[in-house]
Amino acid sequence: MHTLRTIVVTLGMLLLGGAVALHAQAAPSVGQNSTTLPPALQNVGFEPALNAPMPGDLSFKDENGQSVKLGDYFGHGKPVLLAFVYYGCPMLCSQVEQGVVGALKMLSFNPGRDYDVVFLSFDPRESPDMAAQKKQSALGHFQRPGTESGWHFLTGSQEAIDGATKAANFRFKFDAKSNLFSHASGIMILTPDGRISRYFYGVEYPSRDVRLGLVDASAGKIGTPIDHVLLFCYHYDPSSATYSASILTIIRAAGVLTVLGIVLGILVFRRRDLAAPQGAH
Repeated sequence: MHTLRTIVVTLGMLLLGGAVALHAQAAPSVGQNSTTLPPALQNVGFEPALNAPMPGDLSFKDENGQSVKLGDYFGHGKPVLLAFVYYGCPMLCSQVEQGVVGALKMLSFNPGRDYDVVFLSFDPRESPDMAAQKKQSALGHFQRPGTESGWHFLTGSQEAIDGATKAANFRFKFDAKSNLFSHASGIMILTPDGRISRYFYGVEYPSRDVRLGLVDASAGKIGTPIDHVLLFCYHYDPSSATYSASILTIIRAAGVLTVLGIVLGILVFRRRDLAAPQGAH
């Protein structure tokens, strides 16, 4: 009976977590304090402010039990992908981790060389041992040797967690009865100096958006010329937290190409006309 009750409660919290994720993805700009939401979802959400700084002086423990500051991952000229999770989460956070790994596997960029990945637990009861297990799991799925130094799994005190989550406007609620958290899901991409550059909601992240987000956050220091052209053609929409084609930009580019084609055609025909009399002599 106890086992059955635990399963029922766990399934209920998983559905609750999924509802929060869908709510955050579908209407990220809507306030989460609405009285129309179930009590467990009120004051829960994820609404980062673009260009807001993440506090670098907050102290945590990494997966090796070493004391680190959040700012240790800033100032190295590389963007940072940051996700709030808790390692004991039975489903939703694991989906976030899998979504991150799946998206990053599609990129030619390498963690540690081109960017850093930071998972930060918002459960102060969790330990570096739990973080180490999660890192090994992520590396096992990522399957790219030599990138271990670019993955970081942190745990910390309630004070440090509050400082980080408040800066990102990530709000969650603990249910003592089920011993689980209700929370939203998503990731942020920070600039090398630790400012929020881009964010994506849900548990699956299109690799194109993540790639453009990293190139964007790096101010063009990583990525190919094609990536920079794509950034010209796509723009980031904070209301939907996605990159979409900029029709106006494409029309302008097509117009410029058309004009250049016309000018080039005129020059070619003019040159032929000028060369014709000389050939006649």
